[in-house]
Amino acid sequence: MAQWLVAYKKADFKRIGERFGIDQVTARIIRNRGLTEEPDIRRFLSGGMDDLFDPHQMKDGVLFADILAEKIRAGKHIRVIGDYDIDGVMSAYIWKKALLSCGAVVSAVIPDRVRDGYGLNSKLLADAASAGVDTIVTCDNGIAAIPEIAFARSLGMTVLVTDHHAIPFEEEEGGKRFLRSEADAVVNPHQPDCGYPYKELCGAAVAWKEVQLLYERMGYGQEAADVFLENVAFATVGDVMPLTGENRILVKEGLKRIHHTKNLGMLSLIAQCGLTPEEIGCYHFGFVLGPCINAAGRLDTAELALELLFAGDAKSASLLAAELVARNNERKEQTNLGVEAAVRLAENGGYLSDTVLVLYLPEVHESIAGIIAGRIRERYYRPTYILTKGKDGVKGSGRSVEEYSMYERLCRCSDLLTRFGGHPMAAGLSLPEEKIGELRRRLNEDSPLSPEVLTEKLHIDVPMPVDYVSMELVRQFELLAPFGKDNPRPLFADRNLSVSRMWLVGKNKNVLRLSLISEQKKPVAGIFFGDTEVFFAYMRERFGEAALEAALGGRENALRLSVVYVPKINVFRGEETLQFEIVDYR
Repeated sequence: MAQWLVAYKKADFKRIGERFGIDQVTARIIRNRGLTEEPDIRRFLSGGMDDLFDPHQMKDGVLFADILAEKIRAGKHIRVIGDYDIDGVMSAYIWKKALLSCGAVVSAVIPDRVRDGYGLNSKLLADAASAGVDTIVTCDNGIAAIPEIAFARSLGMTVLVTDHHAIPFEEEEGGKRFLRSEADAVVNPHQPDCGYPYKELCGAAVAWKEVQLLYERMGYGQEAADVFLENVAFATVGDVMPLTGENRILVKEGLKRIHHTKNLGMLSLIAQCGLTPEEIGCYHFGFVLGPCINAAGRLDTAELALELLFAGDAKSASLLAAELVARNNERKEQTNLGVEAAVRLAENGGYLSDTVLVLYLPEVHESIAGIIAGRIRERYYRPTYILTKGKDGVKGSGRSVEEYSMYERLCRCSDLLTRFGGHPMAAGLSLPEEKIGELRRRLNEDSPLSPEVLTEKLHIDVPMPVDYVSMELVRQFELLAPFGKDNPRPLFADRNLSVSRMWLVGKNKNVLRLSLISEQKKPVAGIFFGDTEVFFAYMRERFGEAALEAALGGRENALRLSVVYVPKINVFRGEETLQFEIVDYR
């Protein structure tokens, strides 16, 4: 069972509440997000475009813009090279569209996941040189492509890098030695000597910052780049970046703009998913629209998604969007089969004693390895690598837990790998098949994790009786949005709730509704979207079959619950009521 951890950070919540016109509960949540100073609280609650940091603070930012402006004016052929995920596609769109608006001679390429692999490679660069390309602009990749950039320079090309991935390093006595390529300019806030204050930008946000500087050089003004904020927001959520600091503002501003988007491809994708622009939120970026963009790069080529964003008429946009949705449905089926195979291997192959799971599924398509790794990570709550058989050896993707930095631990095994890269929470790698066992052994020997650490944790913001919750308070919580990584939707806890009735609803009868009574005898509506069979088994074991059947029949019973919950406003036939979503229970 998950550990319930209650936040006990201290502050003068009454004063904060009065200062910002918010409830003390809302003030507690803000403190739990690590904010203590009034300027930071104000920025969190009402920050806007004026609160964004100056792109001139990016290391190499001005140099990059100067070189690119000179190339544009000289009519040189510029090639944008992106990546096949949401961030890479949005980054490539931003760069190509911005360069076209500056009158550049520009083409864009997104590597094929199977044929080319991630980021730059010698074939892509040789093809560019053969096509007369003078300048390579990378986005969402390039920081680790040290030999590839050296090759491009040997072909006489200028290379400009925008990226946000971790800087490669070598372990030395006394610490790390960070590596740098021969690129003419590198813009990445993670560079150790970069003074940009906020480090957690996605690749599209880094590209957007640099486009601001380019537009300034070309006489357009930085604000002309704001048209790309919807793409920056999409990429920030889709790449699971922290929704803190500057990212919160970028996503809020981007959501405002996508509600009025004029991009025909975006409009068609939204429509194909049964949505309207006005209702798009972070959830839709991450779990509805985003997977459709990703599906193109998983099962074929992500250039289809880029083509969608450049669609010039409604008919072609609609056809492209329908194709992406169909591919996403195909991807879902393949993913479910892959997850089943991974569970069988983990549970029958003696892997569950490992604190880092390294599972080799040669028949699984490499494009869905990351999704499967994420599902297995959720199931067993431990870092998980899913490895598959690729054209040139084994490829894999990993998804981590908050206590374990994947990229850093892979650096210590770099002698086993042909390629790797990523973040603390996710990574990609390639290696010879015969090295899989050694990788598993070394990752686990080097693992700092213990069984105690490898238990899912629910961070409860406030132990709050359901009686305290009001419509006004729930609406106030929306000031804390957008929710996502490092800024989760607030969780609360209450105990000794009586169950007066519960019943299954939904097409597949897999959603549980509950009529609950608080300790103060107040009736409240509950809903549970989790595994109802597990819930019933727990209730049966704790209270007995008779009590469970009585609750399901709406009769008097002995069922009592302590719950972790999210309060929401339910709208049914125009009537608003409070509803408490049960996240966990005891």
